[in-house]
Amino acid sequence: MPRYEYKCKACNKTFEVMHGISDSVKSCAFCGGDVRRVFHPAGIVFKGSGFYSTDYGKKRSIPSNGNGKGSYSKDSEKEKSEVDTKDS
Repeated sequence: MPRYEYKCKACNKTFEVMHGISDSVKSCAFCGGDVRRVFHPAGIVFKGSGFYSTDYGKKRSIPSNGNGKGSYSKDSEKEKSEVDTKDS
Protein backbone atom coordinates (compact mmCIF):
# COMPACT_ATOMS: atom_id res chain seq x y z
CA MET A 1 0.00 0.00 0.00
CA PRO A 2 1.35 3.47 -0.83
CA ARG A 3 2.15 6.10 1.78
CA TYR A 4 0.72 9.60 1.44
CA GLU A 5 1.82 12.74 3.24
CA TYR A 6 -0.79 15.19 4.49
CA LYS A 7 -0.46 18.67 5.99
CA CYS A 8 -2.98 20.22 8.36
CA LYS A 9 -4.33 23.64 7.37
CA ALA A 10 -4.88 24.63 11.01
CA CYS A 11 -1.78 23.46 12.91
CA ASN A 12 0.64 23.05 9.92
CA LYS A 13 1.77 19.62 11.10
CA THR A 14 2.55 16.95 8.53
CA PHE A 15 1.91 13.24 8.88
CA GLU A 16 2.00 10.11 6.72
CA VAL A 17 -0.83 7.68 6.21
CA MET A 18 -0.85 4.34 4.37
CA HIS A 19 -4.03 3.79 2.38
CA GLY A 20 -5.30 2.78 -1.04
CA ILE A 21 -5.25 5.08 -4.05
CA SER A 22 -8.97 5.84 -3.95
CA ASP A 23 -9.03 6.51 -0.18
CA SER A 24 -8.29 9.87 1.43
CA VAL A 25 -7.91 11.50 4.85
CA LYS A 26 -10.42 14.19 5.82
CA SER A 27 -9.09 15.44 9.18
CA CYS A 28 -5.80 16.01 10.98
CA ALA A 29 -4.51 13.23 13.25
CA PHE A 30 -3.41 15.83 15.85
CA CYS A 31 -6.07 18.57 15.99
CA GLY A 32 -8.92 17.33 13.77
CA GLY A 33 -8.59 20.24 11.30
CA ASP A 34 -8.86 20.09 7.51
CA VAL A 35 -5.92 18.55 5.67
CA ARG A 36 -4.53 18.54 2.15
CA ARG A 37 -2.28 16.02 0.45
CA VAL A 38 1.35 17.07 -0.05
CA PHE A 39 2.85 16.26 -3.47
CA HIS A 40 6.57 15.83 -3.96
CA PRO A 41 8.13 16.05 -7.43
CA ALA A 42 10.04 13.03 -8.62
CA GLY A 43 13.73 13.47 -9.32
CA ILE A 44 14.74 12.97 -12.95
CA VAL A 45 18.33 12.36 -14.03
CA PHE A 46 19.19 12.38 -17.73
CA LYS A 47 22.20 10.20 -18.48
CA GLY A 48 23.93 9.43 -21.72
CA SER A 49 25.89 11.19 -24.39
CA GLY A 50 23.06 11.78 -26.89
CA PHE A 51 20.52 13.60 -24.76
CA TYR A 52 21.44 17.16 -25.70
CA SER A 53 22.17 16.52 -29.35
CA THR A 54 18.97 14.58 -29.98
CA ASP A 55 16.56 16.76 -28.03
CA TYR A 56 17.98 20.28 -27.94
CA GLY A 57 20.44 20.41 -30.82
CA LYS A 58 20.03 22.74 -33.78
CA LYS A 59 17.33 21.63 -36.15
CA ARG A 60 18.23 21.39 -39.81
CA SER A 61 16.02 23.55 -41.96
CA ILE A 62 14.93 22.57 -45.45
CA PRO A 63 16.13 25.19 -47.93
CA SER A 64 13.41 26.93 -49.89
CA ASN A 65 13.43 27.08 -53.68
CA GLY A 66 11.51 30.36 -53.88
CA ASN A 67 7.97 29.06 -54.40
CA GLY A 68 7.28 28.52 -50.70
CA LYS A 69 7.93 24.78 -50.90
CA GLY A 70 11.01 23.00 -49.64
CA SER A 71 13.62 21.87 -52.12
CA TYR A 72 12.71 18.25 -51.36
CA SER A 73 9.16 18.43 -52.71
CA LYS A 74 8.00 16.38 -55.69
CA ASP A 75 7.51 19.58 -57.75
CA SER A 76 11.16 20.56 -57.36
CA GLU A 77 12.29 17.06 -58.38
CA LYS A 78 10.15 17.35 -61.50
CA GLU A 79 11.61 20.79 -62.26
CA LYS A 80 15.16 19.45 -61.77
CA SER A 81 14.58 16.58 -64.21
CA GLU A 82 13.13 19.02 -66.78
CA VAL A 83 16.17 21.29 -66.43
CA ASP A 84 18.54 18.31 -66.74
CA THR A 85 16.90 17.17 -69.98
CA LYS A 86 17.02 20.70 -71.45
CA ASP A 87 20.73 20.98 -70.74
CA SER A 88 21.54 17.80 -72.70
